Amino acid sequence: MAERVINFNPGPAALPLEVLKTAQAEFLDYKNAGMSVLEISHRSAEYDEINEATPALVREVLGLGDDYQVIFMGGGASTQFATIPMNFLGSGQTACYVDTGAWSNKAIKEAKKIGNTAVIASSKDDNYTFIPDIDLSKVPKDAAYLHITSNNTIHGTQFHNFPEVKGVPLICDMSSDIASRQMNFKAFDLIYAGAQKNLGPAGVTVVIIKDGLLQKCSEAIPTMLNYKTHADKKSVYNTPPVFAVYLVRLVLEWVKGQGGLAAVEKVNMAKQERVY
Repeated sequence: MAERVINFNPGPAALPLEVLKTAQAEFLDYKNAGMSVLEISHRSAEYDEINEATPALVREVLGLGDDYQVIFMGGGASTQFATIPMNFLGSGQTACYVDTGAWSNKAIKEAKKIGNTAVIASSKDDNYTFIPDIDLSKVPKDAAYLHITSNNTIHGTQFHNFPEVKGVPLICDMSSDIASRQMNFKAFDLIYAGAQKNLGPAGVTVVIIKDGLLQKCSEAIPTMLNYKTHADKKSVYNTPPVFAVYLVRLVLEWVKGQGGLAAVEKVNMAKQERVY
């Protein structure tokens, strides 16, 4: 390799070179197992260690407590668009959304297939060029949750302040900017993110869900779409994307080694100032 390309793709995005070198060194023989991490069983002691360490790192890096469960799922963030209302949108309830871009719009379309849905704020009429003001009085009393998208890669907008609705779970698609800056992650009841933009490669979606919300999952949905299924089995109800989870662990260890999100945010702000 003559030189590494400067990669501005939003996903699959660039991974830290140190992470790639570690994966390269461990690729053929993971921890003296005599096998590649691509080959080890998801029920092996080697993967048990990865599967325990990675959620713990997610909680540590984001500043979350043990009252949050970290789940690794397939299907990308797009699958979560339907999975969320299937789990939490009950009869007689309304799913509330803030429409700020292409991804939130897709999430709204999926929710409408499941049940009653309300868009309480939108910037669609102006081609999503701004984050709209959110009038919380528009959140109905029967609201099952309020869903936002923290960062909109296609249209270039980002939430800097998040709505607070007492008694209504706040759900956020953070695929575009999770672990890129400091924020109060405890403000959210559920966070989901495709790993390929900040946390690792494509193939795994990180779902972080507060225990209180987890208990509200519907039992009348397919087993594989129920968050409790994956939380109860620690993401190994079926074969997980082992290699992708392993790389998420390496990225989080790298973030921690840089000095955590405070250090990462400082670097990202410098990049932003240089680019803009």
